[in-house]
Amino acid sequence: MKITDISPAMFARASRVEAGLRDRFAEIDAVAQENTLRVMAAFQEQRVTEGCFAGTTGYGYDDMGRETLDKVYAQVFGAEAALVRIGFVNGTHTISAALFAALKPGDTLLSVTGAPYDTMRTVIGIAGDEYGSLKFYGIGYDEVSLTAAGEPDYEAISRRVGETHPAAVLIQRSRGYEERKALSIDEIGEIVRRVKAASPETVVVVDNCYGEFTETREPTHVGADIVAGSLIKNPGGGVAPMGGYLAGRQELIDRAANRLTTPGIGGECGASLGNNRLLFQGLFLAPHTVAQALKTAVFCAALFTDLGFETYPAPLDPRDDIVQMVKLKTPENLCKFCKGIQEGSPVDSFVVPEPWQMPGYDCDVIMAAGAFISGSSIELSADGPMREPYIAYVQGGLTYESGKLGILLAASEMMDN
Repeated sequence: MKITDISPAMFARASRVEAGLRDRFAEIDAVAQENTLRVMAAFQEQRVTEGCFAGTTGYGYDDMGRETLDKVYAQVFGAEAALVRIGFVNGTHTISAALFAALKPGDTLLSVTGAPYDTMRTVIGIAGDEYGSLKFYGIGYDEVSLTAAGEPDYEAISRRVGETHPAAVLIQRSRGYEERKALSIDEIGEIVRRVKAASPETVVVVDNCYGEFTETREPTHVGADIVAGSLIKNPGGGVAPMGGYLAGRQELIDRAANRLTTPGIGGECGASLGNNRLLFQGLFLAPHTVAQALKTAVFCAALFTDLGFETYPAPLDPRDDIVQMVKLKTPENLCKFCKGIQEGSPVDSFVVPEPWQMPGYDCDVIMAAGAFISGSSIELSADGPMREPYIAYVQGGLTYESGKLGILLAASEMMDN
C-alpha cells in the first residue's frame, strides 16, 4: 500500500479525530515554546559562533565546537557539566558510562523503577554473562518493583535505600517494552528527594531516553546527579547522525569521560569529524521536533482508540516520553501495523518488516523504521516484541503531517486485511 492509497473514508475519520485534539496540541506547542526559549538562551549565553561548526580530526584537541556544545547542554539541562560525543554508540552506551561513573567494585546498584530495559540487563549482568558487565566487576544489583499501577513505590524506595545505602540508584524514565507509564519530572523529583533523605551520598542516575523536552524541565533540574540519553532520539532533533550525551555533576561527568576514552585522557580528546554543526542544529530543532513526535503519538492514540483498540497513554493523558503503546492483540495485527508504518516512511517504504531475534532481547522483535538516520527513534518508527498482548511501541515523527500519514497507513493495512 502507498501513501496515495489511503482512502477518503480514512482521511475523514482522521479529520474527525483531530477535531478533538486541538487543545491538547496547543498544550504541546506551549511546552515547545518554553523549551525553545531555554535552548536559545543557552546558545546565546555560550556564544555559539560559526567557528563552532568546524570539525577536527586525529586526537581532536582544542575542539571549540565540542567544548562549547558541552557547555550549551549543561546549561539547557541545568547541570554543572555535560559530555556530548559522537563516540557514544547508543543510549545504552551513555547509561552504561553513567553507571560506571557512579559505581566501583563492591558497590551496589539499586533500580527503583523495576527491571530495566532489556539491553541494560546485559550491561548490569542480570541477563547473560558478558565480559565487562557491572556484575563482572563485582558490582551488586537490587531492585524495587513498581506498584501494581506501574508507578513508583515511594515508601518501598525510602525503606530500601535507608536499609541498604546503595552507591547509586537507577531511574528509567521511559517505559521500555513494559506496560507501565513514563515518569513525570515531578515523580522523578519525588524519588530523588526520598533517596537523598534516606542516603545523601547515593548517586541518582536517570535514563532519560525518549523523555527530553516532553516537559519544561529535565531530571537534573529536580536533583538527579547525572542523566543520559541518545542523540538519535529526542535531543538530536532528527539531524544528529550519531552520538549520545551525559549531563550532571562535574565529578561524575569527568569519571564518565574516563570510561568513554581512558583515564588521563577523559574528555580532552575525540575528534568531531565535521559533525558539530549537525549536533548544534539538532539541539536547536529538538523542542519543535519533539512536539511533532508528541502530536503524532496523540493522534495515533486517538485514532486507534476510535478503531476500538486499547492505547496507552490515552489521547488526552499527560506525556512524559514520546512513546505510544497500542495493544494490537494478535501477532498478525502487530505485523500489519508495522508494515503500514514502514510504508509510510520516506526511506525504504517498499521494505516489509519481519520479526527477528535481536541481540539483547529474549524473544523475536519486529521493527519498522524508514529513517534518514539509521535507528533514529525521533523519526517515525514502530516496534514490539512478538509476545502477548502484542503491543506496538510507536515513537517519533519529524513532522506531524508525515507522522499522521504513517499512522493512517498502519490503520489502513489492518482494516483492509
